[in-house]
Amino acid sequence: MSTAPVTSLRLARAELVGMAGLQGTAFCQRYAQAADAWLAGLLERATGGDTSKIALIAVGGYGRGELCPGSDLDVALVHHPRLRHVKQIADAIWYPVWDEGVHLDHSVRTPKGVLATARDDLKVILGLLDARLIAGDTALAEQVIERAREEWQAEARTMVPLLSEALRQRHATHGDVAFLLEPDIKEDRGGLRDLHAVHSAAAAVTGVADPSGDPNLLRANQILLATRVELHRRSGKETNQLLLQEQDPVAEALGYTDADALMTDIATAGRSIAWAGDDCWRRVETWLAGPKRGPVADRPIERGIVMHEREITLEDGADPATDCSLAFRCAAVAAETGVPMSHACLDRLSEATPVPADPWPATLVQALVRLLGTGRAAIGEIEALDSHGLMVRHLPEWQGVRNLPQRNAFHRFTVDRHLCETAAAACEFVRDVSRPDLLLLGALLHDIGKGLPGDHTAAGMEVVGRIARRMGFDDSDSATLVGLVEYHLLLPDTAAKRDLDDPATIDAVAAKVGDQELLLLLSALTQADSVATGPAASSPWKMRMVRDLVARTAKRLSGLPHEEIGETATPDPELVRLAGMVAEEGQPALSHSPLPDGDGWELRVAARDRPGLLASIAGTLALHGLSVRGAQAHEPEPGIATEQFAVAPMFDREPRWDLLETEVRDALDGSLDLDARLAAKTSDYAGVKRPGAALAADPRVIFDNGASERATVVEVRAPDGIGVLYRITSALLACDLDIVTAKVHTLGHEVVDTFYVRRIVGGTATKIADRHELDRIEKTILTRLDRPT
Repeated sequence: MSTAPVTSLRLARAELVGMAGLQGTAFCQRYAQAADAWLAGLLERATGGDTSKIALIAVGGYGRGELCPGSDLDVALVHHPRLRHVKQIADAIWYPVWDEGVHLDHSVRTPKGVLATARDDLKVILGLLDARLIAGDTALAEQVIERAREEWQAEARTMVPLLSEALRQRHATHGDVAFLLEPDIKEDRGGLRDLHAVHSAAAAVTGVADPSGDPNLLRANQILLATRVELHRRSGKETNQLLLQEQDPVAEALGYTDADALMTDIATAGRSIAWAGDDCWRRVETWLAGPKRGPVADRPIERGIVMHEREITLEDGADPATDCSLAFRCAAVAAETGVPMSHACLDRLSEATPVPADPWPATLVQALVRLLGTGRAAIGEIEALDSHGLMVRHLPEWQGVRNLPQRNAFHRFTVDRHLCETAAAACEFVRDVSRPDLLLLGALLHDIGKGLPGDHTAAGMEVVGRIARRMGFDDSDSATLVGLVEYHLLLPDTAAKRDLDDPATIDAVAAKVGDQELLLLLSALTQADSVATGPAASSPWKMRMVRDLVARTAKRLSGLPHEEIGETATPDPELVRLAGMVAEEGQPALSHSPLPDGDGWELRVAARDRPGLLASIAGTLALHGLSVRGAQAHEPEPGIATEQFAVAPMFDREPRWDLLETEVRDALDGSLDLDARLAAKTSDYAGVKRPGAALAADPRVIFDNGASERATVVEVRAPDGIGVLYRITSALLACDLDIVTAKVHTLGHEVVDTFYVRRIVGGTATKIADRHELDRIEKTILTRLDRPT
């Protein structure tokens, strides 16, 4: 406890905040010392120097000495029941704190009152586990603190399950520190609050280790605490979410080379805490179940592996040095039974498992495939192996993707977790392919090149070729695994950006894939990869297009000519109905229905074909606060265009569909000034930040005259925003271009829109091949994107 005089905590805090080199735990301790000295002075003055029957106690984070710039002062004023003028003493402490603008969480109670409240309030008793004396009656404070800890231990079988349930509820509404784009370093799974929960459980439960004795967890705490201090320092308030726009400055303040290095450390810290937490709560469950009566015999599971006391462990005679499959087999057994590997098991495997021979024994490959084949259950067990260095020992290339952040709004996970998630999702499709082993291994390795410089696909092909040979696969199987890496984006990119009715599209995919076996493997990998990536990649809308592409390509590979391939998907009956209404009545027809994923609606529109049709509809959708997640535009019969849109509300409001239909018609007949209305709407929402906006790259326009014989393909990538599709299509209209087909997709914070365009000259449709003309089109698009309308 510091005795240095502090006359103003606000000024003392400001001085410490201004010391940029004072970071992390050093800052927290200095700030806690300043707070101690100031509060001790307040208590001294409030009592006239007689503190024999009263004590000021720091609890929670303040009690641990983890006082960040924006943290509350969590204190309890404990007094003897016969002490007089307690309210006046308390007011003489609290009011100066409030006057200083420091947040305060306080209580005033007798020792009996403190303990009674602690029995009924989980938060109170957890705070007391970290309590310490600030100033006052030492014996009184020690009595309360010691009794609270005894109460926690005595009532552990009631209290600890409440803590476990509180964690479960919080995890249900939060993501993971290790994997989120913008993690909450306190509340998310693997954050500071989880670490404190393990500390609390260790104080009462036999078999749960105190995290203060684990160097990895101490390091994790230091990383997250240092980040939290810098967040508070920059914002001037308590904030715990590391937003994208804060990552670069926080990284610079903490001496990292860049934000990726910071996020890698944060991911490592989050994984360490999450793994320790999972282990802790499994042990709590075992402890709550109680010991079995009498001696417990080991239950043999398979060669070298037994179950002991609800844990998977090694048989006494098992030797990882001579049985190289043991690590993956233990993990597979744990995943299959739902029983965790013991610490002793993991330690023995870590100490004795050698680097595999080159090539791998067949039993080792079989054990890895078996583990991957357990699906989602494998993820936790791979995490356990990885935390003990066993993934890198078997696959040195894994080191490059461990905790590697993907700083975009499209991906949910770090690269290594994404690979595990993809392999887990691939288990749903093993019956659809002839080689499930290659599917699962390809899923685990498809993005392994992201840990290397340059194009991740090219780098990954080289790495996976090397790994496949090291695993003992022959040339044919190795080529298949390399093909899965080379073409893992072929199907989703083609389905999203190319016209599937164009024969050139199907021919190009068939030529690259080469045979039905690889096509089916790629189809399964694409679906698994999309699910693992996130909702933006795996919407029913996008998966439907991928399946259509696969079906068409399969027919082409079987030798069917284009005229017999036709439309593999059943024509949308609603579009057929709407087109019929337009043919009969001449007016645009619209309908909408909820998307299968429940996140928005599918809007269908049919109208007489005319220049600017797509632009007019897109502008009206933007005007009604609808974000276009996906769109397709076609001309099923001469003179009538049908368009499908997957739309979602930008601001959580369902549109008035009747008004939308009216204004679509007004836009098409020219009576609605879309430019003026959209300019006003954009101005109204100019200050609203969209998710992932900090990662938005500059707009880019790409032309491809080789993808189709009948049209020029124009691909536009741009940050998402109000009216982006309208601006792009209006620019194409201004260049006198006819849009034959459109494929529109929103990928997180970015739109990727593809248009098949042509120019009608003298009744003849022509592609745009002149370089100067292409430059003019590009300039027009970029100019329109740079303006609100």
